[in-house]
Amino acid sequence: MRKTVLVTGGAGFIGSHIADKLLTAGYKVAILDSLLTGRIGNVPSEASFYQSDIRDNNLEDVFRLVSPDYVLHQAAVANVRESLEEPVLYANVNLVGSLNLLQCCHKYAVKKIVYASTGGAVYGEPKNLPIEESHSIQPLDPYGASKHHVEHHLHILWENYGLKFTTLRYSNVYGPRQDPNGEAGVVAIFSRSMLQGKNVTINGNGNQKRDFVYVEDIARANLLALTNGNCTEYNLGTGTATSVNQLFEMLRELTEYRKEPLHAPPKQGEVLKTSLNSRAALDDLNWIAEVSLEKGLRQTLESFKYPH
Repeated sequence: MRKTVLVTGGAGFIGSHIADKLLTAGYKVAILDSLLTGRIGNVPSEASFYQSDIRDNNLEDVFRLVSPDYVLHQAAVANVRESLEEPVLYANVNLVGSLNLLQCCHKYAVKKIVYASTGGAVYGEPKNLPIEESHSIQPLDPYGASKHHVEHHLHILWENYGLKFTTLRYSNVYGPRQDPNGEAGVVAIFSRSMLQGKNVTINGNGNQKRDFVYVEDIARANLLALTNGNCTEYNLGTGTATSVNQLFEMLRELTEYRKEPLHAPPKQGEVLKTSLNSRAALDDLNWIAEVSLEKGLRQTLESFKYPH
């Protein structure tokens, strides 16, 4: 009998790629999304869709209808700079909304929940690179703090009620379907601007470094985590730190962009450098990032040229 997976945020950038992977693997997929940032066009035709917010009282109705075996929890508000301006919103959606979801998972005997956390924001400014899961947790923004708080509640449910979980701490995810207006992904923003011949603005001096991981690799990790992995946290990244200036030059070469970048003041709350050690994910999930940055950028640019 086909297992059913409920994907929260499944109409969004990452969630929709996960839904595609699940369907290809033979799972029955239900998607829950408020469509605040997600797009109905991202929802696969083979998946059932429920427009709802994880904070809503009717969330339990969805669980009653779907009766999911597994939950992949991707729904969140995810903008570092916005979280500094609206910390209550981020606590409300990312923490309180997640607790509402976890209560439903417990009540309806979900076999396992896979939770999307953030390796780019929970650790704060790293003491060394690449960052291991044992690194101290010291987020610099309410977004990172709100995502990390949920990790504690997953452990509480596991210890008290046996609800299995795996937490995946993503690095900087990029790829097709990322919204350059919504999720503030630098790859999406630069790609669209360069293809349209518009000015590109770099915040700060551009020396800040990020670990860019392709969305298909992240989707594959979620599929693996459904049936593998311990009740713990796993970093998902390439282990390579690429500066924003380097990223600009790579995209400029691929698009034959001629303009020089503009510069704006650095953004408050942003980590200066980050990359993730994903050895534990290799050992326990048999996962490693497979798509190189150049290949991923090419595929992302193609998606902006020919959206579908």
